[in-house]
Amino acid sequence: MSATTEPQQTNAATAQPETMTWDSRSRRMVTIYVPLVCFLIILLFPFYWMTITAFKPNAELYDYGRHNPFWISSPTLDHIRLLLFGTAYPRWLMTTMIVSVCATVLSLLSSTLAAYAIQRLRYKGSQYVGLAIYLAYLVPPSILFIPLATMVFQLGLFDSPMALILVYPTFLIPFCTWLLIGYFKSIPFELEECALIDGATRLQILWQITLPLAVPGLISAGIFSFTLSWNEFIYALAFIQSSENKTVPVAILTELVTGDVYQWGALMAGSLLGSLPVAIFYSFFVDYYVSSLTGAVKE
Repeated sequence: MSATTEPQQTNAATAQPETMTWDSRSRRMVTIYVPLVCFLIILLFPFYWMTITAFKPNAELYDYGRHNPFWISSPTLDHIRLLLFGTAYPRWLMTTMIVSVCATVLSLLSSTLAAYAIQRLRYKGSQYVGLAIYLAYLVPPSILFIPLATMVFQLGLFDSPMALILVYPTFLIPFCTWLLIGYFKSIPFELEECALIDGATRLQILWQITLPLAVPGLISAGIFSFTLSWNEFIYALAFIQSSENKTVPVAILTELVTGDVYQWGALMAGSLLGSLPVAIFYSFFVDYYVSSLTGAVKE
């Protein structure tokens, strides 16, 4: 009896880990991989649809009875050719790039000084100032539209890219300041205290110590600022009237739609080409962006 019982116990012991392994694999499949695949499909499908629409001929775009809506039978470059050579899209793209870069640089300069002053210069009420700046970011653009429009008209900047360069920092600076305040907080005070003992000024400390350590945070704030400026719609629609000065988000909607006729191929081509600079910008600085999420220097 003991001889027959021992093999049975051994088989049960070996079957139990297999069952546990199978259960863990099934649980991992259900809880991790299936939601991840669903998330990727939901996230990437709009880009896939935009891409195939940009390269589909009009016959396939408007005849789903004969052609598969999720695939391209005869790819064409007519829509991209129309967009680049039949419209002012290169000019719109250049205007958007200039406005986004200038607004981002201006916002980063102002936000760095403001965040450093709020977080590092110890004075009464500094925390409330930081909270007020963050609350200013939460103000809807529709509320700021009227006073900003009045200032733009009084300064004679209507229908010029300079209007957008000066208006965009109104919502970029509060956000970047709030972001950099949290990042400056992760930099140890002891580094600046040692520099103050050695006789360094506040500007020297900011330029030679704080900013080199805050490069990931600055790049993260720059990425967000550039993206918000690139995709901004309300102010660009309100303050720019001439076709050649429009930005890409506004131009592809107002210039490629005539009445109730939507040029879907050109619209999707413009959206696809307009998203490439942002994607390239992210790809270059993704390492700095990830490092900015983990803080600056560990004490």
